[in-house]
Amino acid sequence: MSVQPMLKVERLTKTYAAAHGPLTVLKEVSFALAAGESLAIVGPSGSGKTTLLGLCAGLDQPSTGEVVLAGESLGRLGEDDRARVRNRHVGFVFQNFQLVPTLTALENVLVPLELRGEGGAAAEKDAGELLNRVGLGERFDHYPVQLSGGEQQRVALARAFINRPKILFCDEPTGNLDGDTAAAMANLIFGLNRERGTTLVLVTHDLALAGRCQRMLKLRSGAAIDGEPETLAGAARGR
Repeated sequence: MSVQPMLKVERLTKTYAAAHGPLTVLKEVSFALAAGESLAIVGPSGSGKTTLLGLCAGLDQPSTGEVVLAGESLGRLGEDDRARVRNRHVGFVFQNFQLVPTLTALENVLVPLELRGEGGAAAEKDAGELLNRVGLGERFDHYPVQLSGGEQQRVALARAFINRPKILFCDEPTGNLDGDTAAAMANLIFGLNRERGTTLVLVTHDLALAGRCQRMLKLRSGAAIDGEPETLAGAARGR
């Protein structure tokens, strides 16, 4: 019996209306990822990386093609149901952190669970354990403005894992961090990915970071170079 992919993308295309006619930013991209696999999406600015990530996560809808996430075809769902799928199965880490400025570190981590109506002592315990895991055990009550960029990104990573996601989407997660802080964040992402068996989809300009993934999809002008993602020899050993 075949194993169902965690993420399946088939002939995904995205076209926008523009002043001089239709603008296609993504062209018939296809791939599939099994549970626990990691994929880096790389390419120059404007190649469609972030557009592809948003389509995979159901944040936007394709012009043509299909995304099947955790067994659900996103194109057949309304916005509320896509939000339900994201809340149940997906974690996000963004380049600009996207923390709520009026919430403490602990409260920011708890947001996904509270949206599911799963707050309380057990949730706070889980959030505290994750903040400890990312090295912020003494910063529970600090607000984002009181944290460095690296610390804010670690809060965002803890938040991404609080609902034990089946798949984690990262959009340039180290892009706003200095070298040492970026390396520490990468170690945390791949460490939690490995420990929890989470599928990882990572958009990055950093080829060293991309090389830590098991597979790599190269985009140029919205199209996948060489079709399917390439498998990176020895990548799993470097994670």
